[in-house]
Amino acid sequence: MAALVRTRCASPVEILDDLLDRIAALEPRLNAFVAIDVDGARAAAHEAEAAVMRGKRLGPLHGVPVTIKDVQAVAGLPTRRGSWHSDPAPAAEDAPAVARLRAAGAVILGKTTTTEQGWTAVSENPLTGATDNPWKRGRTAGGSSSGAAALAAAGCGPLHLGTDGAGSVRLPAHFCGVVGFKPTFGMVPYLPVPNNGGLSHIGPIARDPADAELMLEVMAGQHSADYTTLPGGFRRDPAGPDLTGLRIAYSPDLGHARVDPEIAGMVEAAVRAFERLGAAVETVAPAWGPLGPRLIRDLWGPPLLPYAPADAAAEAAMDQGFVACLRESGGASWRDVQAAQARRHAYAGAVGRWFGEGWDLLVTPAASVAAFPHGRQVPDHWPGHAWDWLTWAEFSYPFNLAHCPAVSVPCGLTQEGLPVGLQIAGPRLSDPLVMRAARAFLAARPFPAWTG
Repeated sequence: MAALVRTRCASPVEILDDLLDRIAALEPRLNAFVAIDVDGARAAAHEAEAAVMRGKRLGPLHGVPVTIKDVQAVAGLPTRRGSWHSDPAPAAEDAPAVARLRAAGAVILGKTTTTEQGWTAVSENPLTGATDNPWKRGRTAGGSSSGAAALAAAGCGPLHLGTDGAGSVRLPAHFCGVVGFKPTFGMVPYLPVPNNGGLSHIGPIARDPADAELMLEVMAGQHSADYTTLPGGFRRDPAGPDLTGLRIAYSPDLGHARVDPEIAGMVEAAVRAFERLGAAVETVAPAWGPLGPRLIRDLWGPPLLPYAPADAAAEAAMDQGFVACLRESGGASWRDVQAAQARRHAYAGAVGRWFGEGWDLLVTPAASVAAFPHGRQVPDHWPGHAWDWLTWAEFSYPFNLAHCPAVSVPCGLTQEGLPVGLQIAGPRLSDPLVMRAARAFLAARPFPAWTG
């Protein structure tokens, strides 16, 4: 799209107008936006068009519409985080990732839905309600980057900023049939720096991996206000789809995870594409896999305790699954959390050493289930639980804990017509290789876009 704008084959104003028409038709059903900044986007599109006509130097995203998950600040819009217990005042300035997108010429379209404080991976919050999956009415779009994935799937814009603390970019990408990339921790500045032990990452959601790479190139790089950011940024690997020489591990369950049989069968069949692309693929059960479930549950709830309700009225305005998670975590002591963090450091080291034994990439299912109905944390055919959505998301959080890059790419549709994602992960700082493999996979197995 940016190339079409640069060569005057497409007008930023016409692109935006067409997109707003599509959103007007689909948003009443999707409920994917918290706020659409029509006036601001139109002003930016007109400015972008004027810059093209004047022959000014153009950024890599010049005239391209972008949405922002409502946990990152956009100047002039509030940051509500899916919660009634949030500040409705407009943000004074853009978050660093947003500022970089804007400086690259992107047209900021608005803010997309998230779960309350990003706590879960189903697409509901008490502030704006449920975000629907484009593929089937009444089904979750996943979370916590719910609106971003739903809009990407529905063709409502090419680029969407998401965040990922235990799968919140990759899980909605899985449910909605799009590409969701969580880069190496520190690749993209995240302000305020989350106080959750370095679990949260910013990443792109798009239909096309090349588009996601371009967005990441713009956002990535060291930032003076985020001490966790890494120098060097991100640069796309220009190599083609030949994966000859790569050693890829395939784990259907990480040695412990339950997976619905239909999902397992689809992913296993899809993995063979990597062999046809030249890679050597071996089935594995890494020893660190079964250590994850207890660890993430010990670490997930305690950082969220500052959001615990002050009284019954505050509690009633919250997601009741979130309340249940906070109650269960309320007994954790400082000693408990520190002990869990020590186990986490050992776990991350084990993941890194395992990759260092000669594995270039690891392929797994992106999640254990396809999109299920709203109003629950787990599907009806799984054991019920008040809050523990992690039971069907055991493949995503290991790479938050270990700070490794991982991407979900669509690999097919269930008998019910619901998308299924395949996850590709690599060792820290192997982001270009992970995305090169994603591009190669989708070139070999194109996924049909949702058309409505």
